Amino acid sequence: MGFGARITGWGSAVPDTVVTNAEFEGRLATSDEWITERTGIKERRWGGTTSSLSIEAGNAAIKRAGLSAADIDLLILSTTTPDQAVPATSAVVSHKIGTSGGAFDLNAACAGYVYAMVVGRAMIGAGVNKKVLVLGADTLSRITDMDDRGTAILFADGAGGVVLEATEDQDDFLGWDLGVDGSAQPILYADHGSYLRMEGREVYKKAVRVMVESAEIAMHRAGVTSDDIALCVPHQANIRIIEAACNRLSIPMERASVVLDRFGNTSSGSIPLALVDAEERNRLNPGDLVLFSGFGAGMTWASAVVRWSGN
Repeated sequence: MGFGARITGWGSAVPDTVVTNAEFEGRLATSDEWITERTGIKERRWGGTTSSLSIEAGNAAIKRAGLSAADIDLLILSTTTPDQAVPATSAVVSHKIGTSGGAFDLNAACAGYVYAMVVGRAMIGAGVNKKVLVLGADTLSRITDMDDRGTAILFADGAGGVVLEATEDQDDFLGWDLGVDGSAQPILYADHGSYLRMEGREVYKKAVRVMVESAEIAMHRAGVTSDDIALCVPHQANIRIIEAACNRLSIPMERASVVLDRFGNTSSGSIPLALVDAEERNRLNPGDLVLFSGFGAGMTWASAVVRWSGN
């Protein structure tokens, strides 16, 4: 019999600097009302490094799991903004936290965190690892053109993560779906040494479709329907995308965790930030089914249905 996995710890981190919509008024010929209506974002956080935010979130997750850093035998860091080209930022994070075993970065853009959770679950299922720290962190402010109204108002910095532990009696990962369509690369990208470039309208159209299709596949593989989902934790890109996807999935918005109004789009950090926020607000109970769904540059997408165990 193979091993299953469950989430036993969680943590998040954001920079101290709060950037409100007022910061863009005048300079970018925009307004708080315009930004809020089109994106759902009121403020975002800028600052820190991918490694520093990862370390803070990782330490919090390990503490919440009741473990020591040395108990962690694999660290996976989902990021599109590593501190350096070489080495992988996960190497620095592993050293600073004090984890054992291996560590590697994973880049699947804004869908990367769900990719990383599924990979962590697979490593546990294969019997290779027992306790995996899965982190998602990005510092997108470093690669955002602050003179581009289409992107400057969206992207931000943040991190979050969970501890996955092996279990022999129950697997909380019930179903998942990962995918990519590389033909959509031109609509959202950043060349080396350059800023993010995005065709917002095209991203919106494709994002809603792939998010819904991926979520439906994951739920089908889990043997559940949208009625069974207690909480949807989507990638925090745009409130209109979240609302459209939830509507097509027949998941009421009151069953979605939304934090982009406070944190903006933090790419790999967005889903774990929304998960931790929901837990801190007592929106999760043991046995609840959680639907994670993300999409990003590539275009990548990923969804997973996970039973919430808590600890």
